[in-house]
Amino acid sequence: MASTPFISISSLPSVPSLIITSPPTHKLWIIASQLISLAQSKRRPNLSTHAKKKNPWLDPFDDGQDPAMEYGSLFTDGKQEEDPRPPENPENPYGFLKFPQGYNVELTLLASKIRGDVRRCCCIISGGVYENLLFFPAIQLIKDRYPGVQVDIIASPRGKQTYEINKNVRWANAYDPDDYFPEPAEYIDMLGVLKNRYYDLMVSTKLAGFGHAAFMFMTSARDKVSYVWPDVNAVGAGLLLTETFKPASSNLSEGGYNMYHQMIDWLGRPARNVPREPVPSLKVSISKKLREYVEGKYKKAGVLKGKYIVIHGIESDSEASMQSKGDLDSLLPIHLWAEITNEMRDVKPLFVIPHEKEREELEETVGNSGIIFITTPGQLASLINDSAGVISTNTAAVQLANARGKPSIALFSSKEKGRLFVPNSEEKRCVVISSRTGKLRDIDLETVRSSAKMFEYSTIFV
Repeated sequence: MASTPFISISSLPSVPSLIITSPPTHKLWIIASQLISLAQSKRRPNLSTHAKKKNPWLDPFDDGQDPAMEYGSLFTDGKQEEDPRPPENPENPYGFLKFPQGYNVELTLLASKIRGDVRRCCCIISGGVYENLLFFPAIQLIKDRYPGVQVDIIASPRGKQTYEINKNVRWANAYDPDDYFPEPAEYIDMLGVLKNRYYDLMVSTKLAGFGHAAFMFMTSARDKVSYVWPDVNAVGAGLLLTETFKPASSNLSEGGYNMYHQMIDWLGRPARNVPREPVPSLKVSISKKLREYVEGKYKKAGVLKGKYIVIHGIESDSEASMQSKGDLDSLLPIHLWAEITNEMRDVKPLFVIPHEKEREELEETVGNSGIIFITTPGQLASLINDSAGVISTNTAAVQLANARGKPSIALFSSKEKGRLFVPNSEEKRCVVISSRTGKLRDIDLETVRSSAKMFEYSTIFV
């Protein structure tokens, strides 16, 4: 009978002798190999060093962890939190799909992609309150053209206040697109915010060069639509945009009320059994809470509901004047407003000041007339809604009066400005009075006073 084979590992140091007298199997050989590797690792010298970094060429400025570092609430000490991602579904017919953290899988129908459906839309609006207010019809057009769409707004801090009176906007973010030298941290943060929202359509009213076009391109929106410069500054912008519009001048606001007609014409275009979408009129919505707040303010100023005339357009250097960038000559000094309102009897003029520093001079000039401090377009819209009418220069007050159906008198420096900013003035119950010399200061005050008599009869219907 043949001798039984065996394996002896007695010569290896610090390893107990192992004698296998049974026939070799797969598990026994695995155990033997593990013991051999363990013995050899113990005989190797320890060549590890105490360097702070393994490879200094990867980051020459990395000196390891700072023991004196204090972490805030976003970087707490202790164990990590559980994975916030939802667990994998074991009943998924496609198996356990795992994606890297920070990436989101989005599924959509192929027919939706072909039709060009828009589920999320972002609008980047250049300018202040006036320019954002005139974009309201375009937002309503997008809501009518794409049912169920969610509209977000990127505007300047002053322009963001306008969307307090727009119910069609989901989110409004304050970021000034007209800033040529933005803070790098704010720039990158806004890119990350827009990129994580997965927009189907992004429209911009800022005249885009290569820089703004690159900003829109990096948001990863499907369709990127924007105005471009009408000169050489637009070089390279068209390569990164889906659709471009070239205005007549470098100041888009000079187009007046229909300053966005090119973009509105493209948004309402007919396509695949969808007729052309009509352009809606300018409408604003005022919340009940805002009305109650403004009512308390004008009652404190000494006027009653429906018994006052809003006077807007006092000359001031405040940013709350709400004038258009296309008409910079749109404010009157206080002494001219005093001459216009000195003959009002049945209705009381209520002067809207954009800054408290104007109050003292106004009280010295007009006496005990009503004075109210209003800076936001939402409060101004609510004030106009409870008034008998509006007398204003070319500020947002004229457009808000037309949106709420209030009679108004609009003062312009020229007839051309009046036709551009208030088209179809007869239908809007707006009397347009312009200066003959092209300067607003030279406007005929007697014509304004005679036209203001219409408010004496309008108070009967309030």
